[in-house]
Amino acid sequence: MDTDRNKATTTAETTAEATATGAAVTTTAAAATRYEVAPGYRVNVRSGPSTQYPIVRALPLGATVAITCQKYGEWISGPYGTTRIWDNIAPGEYISDAYVRTGSDGFVAPRCA
Repeated sequence: MDTDRNKATTTAETTAEATATGAAVTTTAAAATRYEVAPGYRVNVRSGPSTQYPIVRALPLGATVAITCQKYGEWISGPYGTTRIWDNIAPGEYISDAYVRTGSDGFVAPRCA
């Protein structure tokens, strides 16, 4: 995967928590990294890390995804190289990392169990 072309976008989500009495409020920022799917591709989302798994849905053009975890699976060639890393983007939903601009040839998220 070409790391020069790979770039992640980050969005920040802010949550506020009040104490039980409501007297104090604490604000924390949790960054959720979203990655661009290759431009011009409607990537198939599968139920497992291989083209042998059924298609669950297809991502729309211009989609971004949050990667929950990653695992090894079938070798796939795509616009960002050839890899056997698959990205889990939701429970039971995987896409090949070859179609995701992560900025890395390796893992960018924890390994899936």
